[in-house]
Amino acid sequence: MVYGMIGRHKGRPYSQMKMSDTKYYAQKLSAERLRRVYEIAPPRVRRYLDAEIEHVVSRIRPGDRLLELGCGYGRALERLAPAAAIAAGIDNSLPSLLLARGMLGPSCHLFVMDAGRLGFADGAFDLVVCIQNGISAFKVEPLELMREAVRVTALGGTVIFSSYSEHFWDDRLEWFELQAAEGLLGEIDRGQTRDGVIVCKDGFRATTFSPGDFLDLARRMACAASIEEVDGSSVFCEIRVD
Repeated sequence: MVYGMIGRHKGRPYSQMKMSDTKYYAQKLSAERLRRVYEIAPPRVRRYLDAEIEHVVSRIRPGDRLLELGCGYGRALERLAPAAAIAAGIDNSLPSLLLARGMLGPSCHLFVMDAGRLGFADGAFDLVVCIQNGISAFKVEPLELMREAVRVTALGGTVIFSSYSEHFWDDRLEWFELQAAEGLLGEIDRGQTRDGVIVCKDGFRATTFSPGDFLDLARRMACAASIEEVDGSSVFCEIRVD
């Protein structure tokens, strides 16, 4: 059942984001269009996507209650859920979640929800994950997003965020160019796209969070964090909730 509840980070402050920025995935890049993004991924990008999921699976402990922030149509959750005792996902796109329901069946709990205002009790989960650069894609103020993820994580649990490695820039840009060529994104703005930021002429903007950015957010929350680069493509920030 789908439940309804209503290198450096560069770019505009989140308070200045337009509605078109915050609703891009919900309105323009959801469900089958989002699935197409991954279908056209080149081999190197597919390896990155697999390595990212495998890394998260390795962090799931028997009995864990798992929450994925921004689960979309269930691409990652389909592989994460079998390793957890309970699996849940949230997204702001109902069409994506309905597609996920068809893929995942009744074993996963899915919610239409804002990642910056989670409708869960404190400590409801043992592992909360926000991967594939969700910290940029959600257009939620990063500190607010991290605070909410930590809030719903039980003592002794773990919060995991990921972004792109700077070593993956050329492959990442190639993938976005393929998306633009298929009309899934707007045309790439060559003058604005650089230094870990991809900008499209239709207003889409994807930033990057570096190890230093993640550590700074954790420091501001008085949380200890560890950083790990995986596959030369992902940067993971892992926070142990004590």
